[in-house]
Amino acid sequence: MFKKNLLIGLATLLAFFQLTPAFADNTKPVDSAKTLETAQAFLWAAGSGDMKKLQSLMADDFVWHNEGDSSIPWIGNWKSKDTVLNVFLPRFGAGLKVTSWSTDYSFASGDQAVFMGTMSAITNKSGVDTGKFSWAVRVHVENGKVKSWNWFENSYAVSKAYHAKK
Repeated sequence: MFKKNLLIGLATLLAFFQLTPAFADNTKPVDSAKTLETAQAFLWAAGSGDMKKLQSLMADDFVWHNEGDSSIPWIGNWKSKDTVLNVFLPRFGAGLKVTSWSTDYSFASGDQAVFMGTMSAITNKSGVDTGKFSWAVRVHVENGKVKSWNWFENSYAVSKAYHAKK
């Protein structure tokens, strides 16, 4: 009886966390390993500044979303490949200098991948260091392209550093 209850509990837990194979079009399973591979390539391209690779991995209707203080020029919802490449990335690059970065965890389920790590940065506006903080990103991959990038960070640390008086 214990084994049966354990198996039912595990099956319920797996279903709850959607760790069963995902089906993008209700006919074909989505390969989690390929999702993770595409998302990792995108993360690497963004971190290394390889704009050609980054652009090749973006869906045309790509969305980059950053949670946080909307008074910071790179925070918000950035829709379309063109807007991300020509508005968001230049604002981000002009506003923040990343001084440390680690990716500590990554996993994928179907068409979704998640990365988590730590980073620190200096805001160019104030010259103040954010200190080390945690970050996470949820990546949606469709047909070998990144469709969305939903970024979460310690937005309080970033806002506090950005608005600090020199």
